[in-house]
Amino acid sequence: MRTRQCILVTGGAGYVGSVLVPKLLEEGHRVKVLDLYIYGDHVFAPYKSDDRLQEIKGDIRDADLLASSLRGCTTVIHLAAISNDPSCELNPQLTKSINYDTFLPLVELCKKQGIRRFIFASSSSVYGISDEPNVTEDHPRLPVTDYNHYKALCEDILVDHQSDGFAITIVRPATVCGYSPRLRLDLTVNILTNHAYHKGKIMVFGGTQYRPNLHIEDMTDLYLQLVNEPDERVAGKIYNAGYQNRRVADIAEVVKKVFENEYPQKRPLDIVNSPSDDVRSYRISADKIARELGFVPKRTIEDAVRDLCGVFYAGKVAQPLTDIRYSNVKMMKEIRLN
Repeated sequence: MRTRQCILVTGGAGYVGSVLVPKLLEEGHRVKVLDLYIYGDHVFAPYKSDDRLQEIKGDIRDADLLASSLRGCTTVIHLAAISNDPSCELNPQLTKSINYDTFLPLVELCKKQGIRRFIFASSSSVYGISDEPNVTEDHPRLPVTDYNHYKALCEDILVDHQSDGFAITIVRPATVCGYSPRLRLDLTVNILTNHAYHKGKIMVFGGTQYRPNLHIEDMTDLYLQLVNEPDERVAGKIYNAGYQNRRVADIAEVVKKVFENEYPQKRPLDIVNSPSDDVRSYRISADKIARELGFVPKRTIEDAVRDLCGVFYAGKVAQPLTDIRYSNVKMMKEIRLN
């Protein structure tokens, strides 16, 4: 029987967290969510009456709040960050303070307060640019932006703090795709699908760049599995988490095919190409996590496209082309967080 835990999920009201937290609750865990809730406090509406969920609205840089949030917990899943490169570039000082400066104090406080398991959401973008067809966890990290640079530095901090009684696991996720209650429409698969459905054409910037992809349901299933794994299986481990490595242009073709199959009356769907200065390109290998933990994703890019089209068709996404809540960089510009 799995041990029920008290888990703190930092950034738990975000794109990934809002899918993960309900899964943790459904498995019987107590969950604390520490988040600024800048994209709204609606994501856990169906769970407001669940006394196993504690929502804490606040800043991870608030040391006193962080200490009180950790009280009684045994596991931390650290998702909180200024996410994606454009958002980080808006305010480099803010990015450093949240994505890096707060990390060592968080880790030290976790150890002081008896946290036994720390799961860190890093990023496969730490590899930067690589021509290797399958980048493994041993591949040199060559971060090219502040976002992936700070992720790499935090990995190093965490590895140095691995010890008996404090089991750390680092996950380097691919670009996540699919529907979430805190929806992002600024991610490759999601934005292409949004444009297909609501603009009747797909805008591709560049196209030759490779991106690894992972469905959000698989991403959150992995975090759930890591919570339930015994320490000796995951302590000190670093894992790539991805599934389909595709060029952006090829992802556009996938979106086009799925969309035209789902909505034949809207054929043909045009793909429009434009130049891009985004040089990031890499393909990751997820062989290690499959071999060691038996984790193999079950959903595809096609599934993510169908899921998104379904919620668009059902009218569950209001103003998908204009609402800034679906774009991290637009929201960060609006709120001017310091």
